[in-house]
Amino acid sequence: MCAGGSPQRALQSTLLAAQEDNELELDEVWSYVGHKKRRVWFVLCRRTRQIVAWMPGERDIVTAKDVWMKVPEQYKHCQCFADGLEAYAHAIPAEQLHQQTKKEHTNHLERFNATLRGRLGRLTRKTLSYSKSYFMHIVHIRLFLYQYNQDCPLKLALSTQD
Repeated sequence: MCAGGSPQRALQSTLLAAQEDNELELDEVWSYVGHKKRRVWFVLCRRTRQIVAWMPGERDIVTAKDVWMKVPEQYKHCQCFADGLEAYAHAIPAEQLHQQTKKEHTNHLERFNATLRGRLGRLTRKTLSYSKSYFMHIVHIRLFLYQYNQDCPLKLALSTQD
């Protein structure tokens, strides 16, 4: 699964080519490992619905910058839509960033978050399939993202045929 041994490169190998008019949505989702609250950040391409970058981490400037560094170079030119978290303004160039107080411009990523919670029971609070190990929590998310990104082009092709 890992192209060249890197999980990030493995995820990038599943991406469709970027286009000039692509837009990215950024958000973070929280979950629990044991009794500790953990966050995972996601960057989604609105056109393809694929996750172009992700990273576990705190809700801070350092993690926001790290997530932006993980965005593949071919997507760095895209307009970005995010919630009002101040950390995004420190990580993403101002001319590209559009911050919203409503979730109207991140609705695809919010839908992805619901899909993620529905398919990975360990992201749901008070469930029997919760994660005891942070390592296994991240491994399950990584495997899900890889499969999800591979399925997106098929769904995109089917939706354009209608």
